[in-house]
Amino acid sequence: MSAEYATFGLAPAMRAGGVLANGDFQVHRDFVDFIVNGRPLLFQLSDLDAVSPLASDVPPAIFTHHVRGLLLETQAPLLDDRHVIYGCPECEGLDCGAVTAVIERAPDGTDTYVWRDFAWQTADRADLELNGYHGIGPFRFRGAEYREALGQLLTDGEPTPRRRVLLIGARVAVLAKLAAALRTIGVGAEIAADAAGVPPDELRTYGAVAFGRSVPAATRDGVRAAFEGAGLRVAYVDGLAPIIPLLVAQIEHALDRGPLELRRLTRLAAADGSADVEITSTCRVQLLAYRLDRLSRTQVHAVFDGVLEPGEHRVRLDAKATKGESFLVARTTDSVLTAPIVR
Repeated sequence: MSAEYATFGLAPAMRAGGVLANGDFQVHRDFVDFIVNGRPLLFQLSDLDAVSPLASDVPPAIFTHHVRGLLLETQAPLLDDRHVIYGCPECEGLDCGAVTAVIERAPDGTDTYVWRDFAWQTADRADLELNGYHGIGPFRFRGAEYREALGQLLTDGEPTPRRRVLLIGARVAVLAKLAAALRTIGVGAEIAADAAGVPPDELRTYGAVAFGRSVPAATRDGVRAAFEGAGLRVAYVDGLAPIIPLLVAQIEHALDRGPLELRRLTRLAAADGSADVEITSTCRVQLLAYRLDRLSRTQVHAVFDGVLEPGEHRVRLDAKATKGESFLVARTTDSVLTAPIVR
């Protein structure tokens, strides 16, 4: 085992929900990710769609139990002193598989926590030879740094993310469909004409405000003033078009609390027949183009779906993707970006 220490920290992260091209829904999940040597540990696990056990929507008692387990104050939940590091975003069992590891105090007697023998586990016992992550770890964390990071969650509790959105617009039918889609993926949504007279305590429950394209400037200014008057900072979304999957993607991006440098997807632009995408770690990237046809029906065109290496990439857009007023959505497992296609 290497005697070199790794740094340990925590940061807010999310599993981006959304309306998928086939009509299915992907659930939104907020969680606390593990930052090892300055980068999310999840990024070292290729393109894994998973969340840590420190998810914001688990009951407080269970959240606390997970934290105490990582601190080795409670018995390991799995055989052989193994702990779940990342699990399925849709369920809590091992049936879908989970990344697990042994967490222990260093056998040399130093104040050190060790994470070792990472594996993909689907049964009671992990098969390290068949399913081990042989290139990851072991990690040695200094005890004081490790306890301080996790102990902060016990002292203050992980702030509950404001996963509610206030929808402002004139097209009630579109807003109703958008609200239904958001609720399906786990994001609350309410429709209003403005924010006049809304008590500050209620305003505090919102993490974002989405404006329809036809909302007057005076209404927008009034909504912003109401939130500023309550001492609140929220994300504001200017809807690109009345296309539900596109609007959901815009709102998901607005709700992302993670630092930009700790996201996989950091830039998207589309112009002159190509799309420019920038990512920070190897992952699967999906690019979808959306537009409304002459009958106001949503048309979707798959542009790209593949694994990309870290860096900047240029993807060619064909005629179907750039027809009329079109918009591009880029998605990875943990982040989503939108952009108009400029011709």
